[in-house]
Amino acid sequence: MDHSPLSKEPKPFAERLVAQALFSSRWLLVPFYLGLGLSLIVLLIKFAQKTIALVFNGTFSDANEVITAILSLVDFSLIANLLLMVMLTGYENFVSRFELDELKYKPAWMGHVDFSDIKVKLLTSIIAISAIHVLEIFMNIDKISDRELAWSVGILMAFVVSGGLLIFMNRFWAARDH
Repeated sequence: MDHSPLSKEPKPFAERLVAQALFSSRWLLVPFYLGLGLSLIVLLIKFAQKTIALVFNGTFSDANEVITAILSLVDFSLIANLLLMVMLTGYENFVSRFELDELKYKPAWMGHVDFSDIKVKLLTSIIAISAIHVLEIFMNIDKISDRELAWSVGILMAFVVSGGLLIFMNRFWAARDH
């Protein structure tokens, strides 16, 4: 009995049932993506709180405190972008395609980002967030221990090296496949 993809012979009922159950299980990912959407709301609330604090306290703070607060807002923005990208591309790649062709303001990357691309974008966003954190530490260098500074820079470098290796591996496999 030949069950190759080219075979015209129908598959047994049990095999079709298992395949359908496995394929349908992709919908179990939807609560994860909805949870990421809810976390965007929480992040927005925290962003608003920090922005209001910056507006009201910024004029009475020194420049380093203002810059650190602004860098924190940039961090929130990068994390929100990251959440949105993971949520939308994850849903589109693993659950179901969006039917948004008629929408004028659809992000250009939607429908064109695969799992490999999302890994690279995710890691580069984490590197940017980590770099901003290290910059915040440098802005308050007098309040930070040498150990915390060394760990922060070391972690940033680990992310940078991991990102470089991931990009290299993706390009290597893409060139090998073509």
